[in-house]
Amino acid sequence: MGNEVNENNRHYTASDIQVLTGLDPVRKRPGMYIGSTGPKGLHHLVYEVVDNSIDEALAGICDTIKVILYKDGSVSVEDNGSGIPVEIHPQTGKSTVETVLTILHAGGKFNNGAYKVSGGLHGVGVSVVNALSEWLVARVKRNGKEYMQKFEKGIPVSELELIGESNSTGTTIEFKPDAEIFDSTEFDYSVLESRFREMAFLNKGVKLILEDQRTDKLKEFYYEGGIKSFVEYINKNKNPIHKNVIYFETKKDDTIVELAIQYTDSYNENVLTFANNINTHDGGTHLSGFRSGLTRVINDYGRKNGYLKEKDENLSGEDVREGITAILSVKLPEPQFEGQTKGKLGNSETRGIVESTFAEYLTDYLELNPKEGKSILDKAISAQRARNAARKARELTRKRSIFDNTTLPGKLADCQSSDLNETEIYIVEGDSAGGSAKQGRDKRYQAILPLKGKIMNVEKARIDKVLDYEEIKAMITAFGTGIGEDFDISKLRYGKIIIMTDADVDGAHIRTLLLTFFFRYMRELIEKGHIYIAQPPLYKITKARKEYYCYSDKELDELLEEIGRSNYNIQRYKGLGEMNADQLFDTTMDPETRVLLRVRIEDIIEADEIFTTLMGDKVEPRREFIEENAKYVSNLDV
Repeated sequence: MGNEVNENNRHYTASDIQVLTGLDPVRKRPGMYIGSTGPKGLHHLVYEVVDNSIDEALAGICDTIKVILYKDGSVSVEDNGSGIPVEIHPQTGKSTVETVLTILHAGGKFNNGAYKVSGGLHGVGVSVVNALSEWLVARVKRNGKEYMQKFEKGIPVSELELIGESNSTGTTIEFKPDAEIFDSTEFDYSVLESRFREMAFLNKGVKLILEDQRTDKLKEFYYEGGIKSFVEYINKNKNPIHKNVIYFETKKDDTIVELAIQYTDSYNENVLTFANNINTHDGGTHLSGFRSGLTRVINDYGRKNGYLKEKDENLSGEDVREGITAILSVKLPEPQFEGQTKGKLGNSETRGIVESTFAEYLTDYLELNPKEGKSILDKAISAQRARNAARKARELTRKRSIFDNTTLPGKLADCQSSDLNETEIYIVEGDSAGGSAKQGRDKRYQAILPLKGKIMNVEKARIDKVLDYEEIKAMITAFGTGIGEDFDISKLRYGKIIIMTDADVDGAHIRTLLLTFFFRYMRELIEKGHIYIAQPPLYKITKARKEYYCYSDKELDELLEEIGRSNYNIQRYKGLGEMNADQLFDTTMDPETRVLLRVRIEDIIEADEIFTTLMGDKVEPRREFIEENAKYVSNLDV
């Protein structure tokens, strides 16, 4: 991949590289530098190298990045940027390539002159990747020549060598993660795929190629439309209420603001924010600016055009964001990230920049597009009515519970403890399983809430309808957190909320309905690790008066090999109600022996897409999803 030498390359030289500290601590405490030595840390190595190439793309020097996963577990990242400088570095006396790869925080992004805007979550530099690799090879094309240097565990094992001529420029970093450091060194193609797709959306005109030589997969990500294409991608299985994505881009005081919006007929808000390509999961000042600008402009437009009368109350932020899909991407010279996971943007001036530029653009847009304006206002006013109805329903429930002096649902068998470190509530389908669970449980810390039948599909309902549904009201009351505007995780009554359903098609459907409810209305419970799925056994095997339980067909095969394939009795459990109370406790509820799966959201975009596909209106995407994923599941009914 070549990029003819251009003028910009001359501005990035050895003197632009600033050296801050040494590399020794990285192998001793890798978690401090890459977050963990699990899958997240492993994949972060690739992101760290790719981020350097993206920085060159942001500076207008690079437009193609290729990542290859090799069969031996190594990976290479190649770009057509300017190439790491090769001259001797004034501070270290070594080549700049060696300096960048062996000294922590040595990189162009720490000197404001070289790159105006820079990504990279930790900003630790490629030296950390080098330190945590069994081996690393750097190849640089620059000044009409090609150079190479080899390293092992961060230590140079060769000098920077001139290996040939080249009429293009760029850097290739190839490395193999060190198995002594990481729990596993196997890269997950789907994790890299979703990350690179996101990066290609956020950097329009940059091509990212991902090749997996282990499986012969090859994908190219290139979006001329950038975040506009991102919104279309997220909404592909939804029903937009206006055809064109509302998009604007502006630059003010060295800050670039890009925003793409499209409303759909769903009832959920889906706003993703980024700062310098970093996903700011916890929002921050750019999100605050977007929200306040949107609410103000929609209300002003509604009043000016008679959608809101003088006596009508203003639309709330929740009302104007119902059904919205929005991508907000800001790029700024010195981002300040806050919070434990560095997922929140803290730059105070960014709020004002986003709010004022967006409000001005949206005001003009609505004036010029009255049809879209009407669709958005109608949607928001209808959301306001539903919210008011939901508030009345909540107030009524509160008053009733105070009046009756019974705040918990009647069918809940509560536990004695109130210590979140031990309390758990089992959501069980039907009275039969509920009866066994109530008898078998440990009353000290285990609560049981049986549900009658399948709960409603909240994907197709507004909050007022959701709050009308008895089984959902029972759950909300039992958990104690409230819902929607009232949600408060500090009032949670149980540390673990465990979905315990039959191991059949109906059980799988109930589980999907419950997970949809938690994802759409109580997402924080999933994010904070409170939602679990119980794994009841599929088989009971009896041989010579000894009983064994198996949780999968594979376990059953292994057990039968072990105990011999004769003179045994096998029972296939279809439902929890088939077990007596002791069996249910021993196999599925006893913390010493049970198997619990914690529900996690690795990728919000993917999770949103799955729930939309499985529980939404469109049949064709659902059929495609089922056909693609049928091989991974034993029971699927949607």
